[in-house]
Amino acid sequence: MFAPLVGKGLRATTLAAARGNLWEGAVRSGKTIGSIMVWLRYVRTGPPGALLMVGKTERTLKRNIIDVIVQMIGTKRCVYRAGAGEVVIFGRTIYVAGANDEKAVDKIKGLTLAGAYMDEVTTYPESFFRMLETRLSVEGAQWFGTTNPEGPNHWLKKQILDRARLHLRRDGTLVESQDPSALDVHRFSFVLDDNPTLPAAYVDSLKRSHQGLFFRRYILGEWCLAEGVIFDGFDEARHVVDLVPEISRWMCVGLDYGTVNPFAALLIGIGADSRMYVASEYRHDSRIARRQLTDAQYSLGVRRWLASYEHRGTKGVAPSWVFVDPSAASFMTQLWSDGMPGVAKADNDVKDGLRSVGMAFGENVLSIHRSCAGLLEELPAYVWDEKASAKGEDKPLKVNDHSVDGLRYGLHSSVTEWRHLLPVMSLEVAA
Repeated sequence: MFAPLVGKGLRATTLAAARGNLWEGAVRSGKTIGSIMVWLRYVRTGPPGALLMVGKTERTLKRNIIDVIVQMIGTKRCVYRAGAGEVVIFGRTIYVAGANDEKAVDKIKGLTLAGAYMDEVTTYPESFFRMLETRLSVEGAQWFGTTNPEGPNHWLKKQILDRARLHLRRDGTLVESQDPSALDVHRFSFVLDDNPTLPAAYVDSLKRSHQGLFFRRYILGEWCLAEGVIFDGFDEARHVVDLVPEISRWMCVGLDYGTVNPFAALLIGIGADSRMYVASEYRHDSRIARRQLTDAQYSLGVRRWLASYEHRGTKGVAPSWVFVDPSAASFMTQLWSDGMPGVAKADNDVKDGLRSVGMAFGENVLSIHRSCAGLLEELPAYVWDEKASAKGEDKPLKVNDHSVDGLRYGLHSSVTEWRHLLPVMSLEVAA
């Protein structure tokens, strides 16, 4: 399943000899496999002492790294102890931890470490990374990490990568810093084309499914600013329809709650043609209507909207899920008390959610019915917040985004149910 490393990927494994070693760049470029191979070598030959593996969450660490290690060396040599915060690799017990917020620092205070592996490093608070560095106090201790690029003002790039002593660049050249204050860090930069084992059709599909910012970062491996229109792959002529075909399953409603701001809900189904359709929109803007609604009134409005929606001679729909703005706890309680089935808190990971929507547009598996006026008005004007980008943060500008948020909630929260529609997701290819 895993092809031998070649070229830049193989070269990086021989250069990973610094105190800190980081693989960064495009998705599916081989950086994860290369870093894992170096980590497995370190587990067996590194100095004695405690080891640590870190991910954005323990769940993502298991999915992205530990499950891959199991595939590489087998279940006898890699045993994950769910709930115990440990994984045993080659008989060596290793702590595991998530680092998605500032509180994560408390998880590693007091540890004395001989080595650490970090996945998705840019998702960590800088405070966690700094604390981890101080914990690596065993003589000869090293850390190994992977990440996709973020903005050029991100702390990891400015404080660590730009000060690395050695850099294997995207073009394959090796540059050694002459700055005496350079950090004992080796940086390895990858682009998608650095992985020669990927099928051409798979590479083409990856390039189609990533648009704008995500193309530059996840395909070209650039550390670039989030600026301009977020969904630059959206094309009204391509993605807006006047007729919704036969729907094989009404997958979900994506709902953004608002009282002073607009309330927006979108009905999303999977068609018999294996494409998704935003078929209808329920929207109430209290500023225009000059009337603010209660939770009970909104609940009644949503239920009446679904009950009255008519499609191909059939009136009323029952979506499998109703994904609600996670901050709207009282409204979810109202829906539950009113007997609405499938109500769940939406996944509000903004950047991953935007990427899910962008992939659906890029692979042309998503269309919007022309009646969804609020969504169609918002999409072309949905842009990145330039002030946030200057601070190293990726955030959409919070203006006229209510229907778009509903779309993000619906698609990202149900991504496992429509992932099979994407050609890029149909292949099992090593990272």
